[in-house]
Amino acid sequence: MENFWSIIWVVIWSFVFVAYLFVLFYILTDLFRDHQLSGWWKALWIIFLIFAPYLTALVYVIARGKGMAERQQAYVREARTQTDAYIRDVAGTKSPAEHIADAKALLDSGAINQQEFEQLKSKALA
Repeated sequence: MENFWSIIWVVIWSFVFVAYLFVLFYILTDLFRDHQLSGWWKALWIIFLIFAPYLTALVYVIARGKGMAERQQAYVREARTQTDAYIRDVAGTKSPAEHIADAKALLDSGAINQQEFEQLKSKALA
């Protein structure tokens, strides 16, 4: 029976340790994401996280929790904006007529031959 409770305690302490690591990495990510906080304050927070980790993590979440949420939301919005811009760029917003005109310009310049022009034209019309 003692072996069973030893295993249970190992599982509980492992969970607490992994949860602390998640909080620690989230705090470090938030520290470096905050552009308004000076480098000296960031260094001070990191020093306290090293020497008094649990207390510092608790104080950080209490003192800067609202800002953490705002910075996370701003990061997500920026990532979504960049992703949408990338998708628009890759997918292209040109009409078929614009694609055909570009292909015709390539044909006229000699960059492609008539067969390649026809392939590009049929692809644009598809």
